[in-house]
Amino acid sequence: MTEETKKQPKACPAKPFGEARVAIVCDWLTNWGGAERCDMLLHEMWPEAPIYSLIYNEKKMPEFKNADIRTSYLNRAPLAKKKWQFYLHYMPCAIEQFDLTEYDIVITTSHSCAKGVITKPSTLNICYLYSPTRYMLDFYYQYLRNIKFTPIKFFDKILKNIVRAKIHDLRQWDFIAARRPDYIISISQYIRRRAQKYYRIDSDVIYPPVNCKHYLPANESEIGDYYLIVGRQIDYKRHDIVIEAFNQLGLPLVIIGEGPELKKLKKIAKSDKIKFMGRISDAEITEYFAKCIAMIHPQEEDFGITPLEAQSAGRPVIAYRAGGAMETVVENETGVFFDEQTPEAVMEIIKNFDHKKFNSHKIREHALKFDTEVFKRNIKKYVEDKYQEHLERNKKWN
Repeated sequence: MTEETKKQPKACPAKPFGEARVAIVCDWLTNWGGAERCDMLLHEMWPEAPIYSLIYNEKKMPEFKNADIRTSYLNRAPLAKKKWQFYLHYMPCAIEQFDLTEYDIVITTSHSCAKGVITKPSTLNICYLYSPTRYMLDFYYQYLRNIKFTPIKFFDKILKNIVRAKIHDLRQWDFIAARRPDYIISISQYIRRRAQKYYRIDSDVIYPPVNCKHYLPANESEIGDYYLIVGRQIDYKRHDIVIEAFNQLGLPLVIIGEGPELKKLKKIAKSDKIKFMGRISDAEITEYFAKCIAMIHPQEEDFGITPLEAQSAGRPVIAYRAGGAMETVVENETGVFFDEQTPEAVMEIIKNFDHKKFNSHKIREHALKFDTEVFKRNIKKYVEDKYQEHLERNKKWN
């Protein structure tokens, strides 16, 4: 059910955990990805909780069709469901319009503005933080370099100067908003450190979920001759360096996924052994994971689900030594690392890589530590424990 935020009834006294009224708040629901998987699991854990989202694209997100989704006024704005980036400057105001006064527990999931919701002192506000807002902070300069509003340089420069001023304002609001939750859970130690750096706050860590049951190791005799990349074709994911390396290596490389960089990457690919599969079914992806020599992860991610999906299928990972991969890949046990994002570094690691040194069952055992059920248990216990502490603290205040 999609509707504009309803007028909320009067606040109720705090209730025991099992009776507490819960609301879930996210930034937007416009494309399926790792963040949306977490939102869906939270919905499964608290099916009666409404989901507040700035923007909701029903066609792109049919998984949420049975959820009680309440959207902001931005949902009605022209092109908002497809070009939500145009409305970033209005999102702080929109997120603050959600009236959450009737709830005992508010759980926000945020990589942008959702953490900025306003709640009562008697309401427990917990934020599951995917990342400090990248386009305002460490990706700010890359964002400005890559974005083009118009092919006319003069007007493009003017528009970029306007964007700089807008982001300056947003950055100040973002810092304040990050301090509104009572507790913050970071998705990795890497994000915990970034939250300390940019927001000057500490947080706990609960790793995101991986549906390990969906993946099973193949028999050794079924392993193919190809290396694998899975993910959206976006500039920062650095699929280009892998393609350039495999142009020279002449080895089979399978690339699964779509994105704005796809045409550019296809032009770079000179070897006929590099295959672009585009978007394929989950069943096909599962098979490609299970039968690859190894999955290559050349980017710096906040956490990174795909390396763990590969490990769930018993396959080793070749990863760039940065970001979340350093917490999910065990060097020389479930994968190996390279130290520079260059074609030469990828070539060197591939030339010396021997997948037979890795035990697929041990790799999968490691991945199971990040399974969906582990995530559910950890989140539920965390929310319950913090709610009990919150109730005790409120008693002292009253």
